[in-house]
Amino acid sequence: MTTEPRPRFGDLIAAEWTGLRSPRSTWISYGAAALTVIALNAGTAYDTYAHWEERTPADRTAFVEAGIPLQEAYTVNAAVVTMVALCVLGALPLLAEFATGAVRTTFTAVPARGEVTAAKAVVVAATAAVWGALVTAVSFALTQAILDGRGVGVPWGHPGAAGVLAASALLAPVCALTGLALATVLRRTAATVLASVTVVLVLPLLLTEDRHGTAVVRHALPFPAWLRLTASDAPPTPFPWTEAGAWTVLAVWAVAAAVVTVLAVRRRDV
Repeated sequence: MTTEPRPRFGDLIAAEWTGLRSPRSTWISYGAAALTVIALNAGTAYDTYAHWEERTPADRTAFVEAGIPLQEAYTVNAAVVTMVALCVLGALPLLAEFATGAVRTTFTAVPARGEVTAAKAVVVAATAAVWGALVTAVSFALTQAILDGRGVGVPWGHPGAAGVLAASALLAPVCALTGLALATVLRRTAATVLASVTVVLVLPLLLTEDRHGTAVVRHALPFPAWLRLTASDAPPTPFPWTEAGAWTVLAVWAVAAAVVTVLAVRRRDV
């Protein structure tokens, strides 16, 4: 009796990448999300450009000092769209397999379920990371070029720019992995989308900074972590936290989501 060789992890990644990139809808979805985010950022910069003459001399002088060009490089609205869109896009590859039953075929062909979902997590995270890096870079270049029309655009090496760019780019893979983990646990499209929106968007709005308990929980969420790393003029809070803490939150969410993705399929029937 001939025993089939165990698939190499690289082969699983190649298979997952083929499955992700093959449908035309994948590129349409990622492209639409990218254009929306870039348009939101560019629109904010253009609004500043168009209404610049209405600002007082003091406002114009303080514009760069207050870090506004960096805030307009990746706006809060753009971050919200990024979080929701990437949670859904990260979840879709697995949700589609659950919906069609193809996941049973996959796990029959490759019984090592954890390795299959680990490969899926790698592909989803890498795709989202490239998307995040490209969208962030284009947004920064475009917004600062628009603001340069008023002499207030900042260069790539401006103090704080690297942190804003990195945090905004990393928000995409963190949310994509979060969506994938929720899809692994919930296995239903509507439930996964609702849970994703609740976790990344609704909870930060409900939790206050005025009490220690709720502040600690809020600080452990991705959106507040991104805000902490990108908002240069954030008002003081009763329970402040460090930039290192915010970076740690993003890293922990990514790792925890990947672990949940791998372990959930090992402990539950398909």
